Amino acid sequence: MATTLINMEVESDVAALYRNTPAEDRTKLSVLWAVLLREYQACPTPLQRLMDEIGAKAKARGLSAGKLESILHAG
Repeated sequence: MATTLINMEVESDVAALYRNTPAEDRTKLSVLWAVLLREYQACPTPLQRLMDEIGAKAKARGLSAGKLESILHAG
């Protein structure tokens, strides 16, 4: 599948975190972002509700805010 570069505005610390992530993990994040966008496109649910549903599923599976923060800063 062909790829295209896009620009996205994020907070400075998020951009730094992304830049400091290993290339293999950046590739995985790109795949995750593509999946999220496809879910958004395919779902008639408003974005906020979709995000709430994703958050609820993650929480039900044991992903707390603290664990997520730890994952994001691991490395």
